[in-house]
Amino acid sequence: MKSAKRILALTAVIIILGLYLVTFFLGIFGSPNTRNWLMAAVVMTVVVPVLIYAMFLAARILSGRGSGDDEKKDNKESR
Repeated sequence: MKSAKRILALTAVIIILGLYLVTFFLGIFGSPNTRNWLMAAVVMTVVVPVLIYAMFLAARILSGRGSGDDEKKDNKESR
């Protein structure tokens, strides 16, 4: 699971940096679509990490590790 998180995080960083690089180069060369690319980059800066977090949260809940039952058992055992 730890390696999957690293791979997804690296992929997200590459996608976001790629969008900002495209925006930068379009801004230098004076493309009329520069504003649209900038808005896409800004939106993806928020959307990509949220989607990755949601995927890991869903995987944790579906696998049963996020139910909170383990924490309740640990608290009872420590008393």
